[in-house]
Amino acid sequence: MSTHEVFNQSPARVDVDEYGANVALVEGVARYDAAWAHEGLHATGIRVGTADFQADARRANRNKPQLHTHDRWGNRIDEVEYDPSYHRVISAAVADGAHASAFADPRPGANVARAASFMLSAQIEPGHACPVSMTHSAAPVIAQHPSVAEEWMPRVLSRSYSPDLVPGKQSALLGMAMTEKQGGSDVRANTTVAVPIGDGRYELTGHKWFCSAPMSDGFLVLAQAPGGLSCFLLPRLREDGNRNAMRIMRLKDKLGNASNASSEVEYSGAVAHLLGEEGRGVRTIIEMVTNTRLDCILGSLAGMRQAVAEASWHARHRAAFGRMLIDQPAMTGVIADLQLEVEGVTAAALRLARAYDADASEQDAAFTRLGTAVMKYWACKRGPAHAAEALECLGGNGYTEDFPLAMRYREQPVMAVWEGSGNVIALDVLRALGREPGAFEAFDAEVSLARGADARLDAHLARTRALVREVATDAAPEARARELVAALALALQGSLLVQHGPAAVADGFVASRLGGGSGFATGALFGALPAGVDAAAIAARA
Repeated sequence: MSTHEVFNQSPARVDVDEYGANVALVEGVARYDAAWAHEGLHATGIRVGTADFQADARRANRNKPQLHTHDRWGNRIDEVEYDPSYHRVISAAVADGAHASAFADPRPGANVARAASFMLSAQIEPGHACPVSMTHSAAPVIAQHPSVAEEWMPRVLSRSYSPDLVPGKQSALLGMAMTEKQGGSDVRANTTVAVPIGDGRYELTGHKWFCSAPMSDGFLVLAQAPGGLSCFLLPRLREDGNRNAMRIMRLKDKLGNASNASSEVEYSGAVAHLLGEEGRGVRTIIEMVTNTRLDCILGSLAGMRQAVAEASWHARHRAAFGRMLIDQPAMTGVIADLQLEVEGVTAAALRLARAYDADASEQDAAFTRLGTAVMKYWACKRGPAHAAEALECLGGNGYTEDFPLAMRYREQPVMAVWEGSGNVIALDVLRALGREPGAFEAFDAEVSLARGADARLDAHLARTRALVREVATDAAPEARARELVAALALALQGSLLVQHGPAAVADGFVASRLGGGSGFATGALFGALPAGVDAAAIAARA
């Protein structure tokens, strides 16, 4: 009809090389010794940018997983049915090595390349990233235990994917089940019992309030053995090929993360293999937790990248009041500020990823102890507000399910909850500062590499060191834990951008986050950039 001419709408954002378009990511991959991965990352970026991949992402999130406890004859099967689109997405991510490439080929920059691959897929479809991340994080734990590594590591490192639950399967994805309804973050309150039955095997009886990705081939599980809380590998299939005694009670009805199933499960004599020693379960599983926390940063960052890319695309194709939106100073400032958040987290995330490589120094290892927790807190806290601001840039379109930012807005909060909510992470930082002085020394050495380059950054570093000393002697340090963690996060991002970022980005970040008398107000809204910031140059990188 002549009354229904469509104009002044942005075109579909498809057929974009999502890697090549992400300038900050490309620069960071090269900076941290992973330039050898450029070709493969461009191929991934092109694939996830296609209309077909984006359609699969939409379909996987709209057609939620369905639990089938029994087959039509009444046999207990405990299977979760996913839409075929989900399997296509996760199969592509596994083929790219997003789940285990850093462990399969441990060379300089391996974790940086893997982080980039992981983020590119998660940018378009975030739910599948859960089992991909847990497989990556569990691999080094399993590898340390020869009794299970011989069977499991070839399957974990495989780049093939099959959703089938069959004996003799040559590939495997892993999940985890730590928390219980009475304990939550206090995993030592777990009541699941593990009874030894010989040959390093135990029978587990109990429940788990959250079991992530219940169709995984195996799970890292915490349970109370005779010697105390211990860590186990619990396979979905017993050695005889029959299903293990793991019952899926229900799927969680979640705010977001819709394509991925999260469940409550019960064990009734489920056979599992002990990892490590009895009573040292937390120490055994902590490496998985630490790696997963890094992926929480990467997942939040992937969402930030999607948000600013979609907002920038809309602003560059939509006109209002006689000019394109991107040329309106208020919108330019918002896009630039959203991009500054991406720049800071990208710089810190990739620096951390490089410190996880096999050739990392002892100082780098100490740096990750504090740096991972600090950035996990910051990136995951900033993600939801970032998504909300980007959504607003699209106006009414952003609030509809036809565009991806409604999904992203619901998705971002899960990263803050997963592997330690804000208070848990902040308290962990306090523990690290108190018990591991080398962690802060390594962190301080890292941020001090930028000393003298910007007086505003120097002033923030001095304030942050003073804050560390104040909190250390405070009678109630927990009350200032969040303030401290935010200051540390801004110090790391500012230091890296001053050293390596383009001048406009470094100045914009420091001016907007560190330039005030007492530093950045963590409740500040996006788009209120100080005078003098080159917003147009920064927005161009979005």
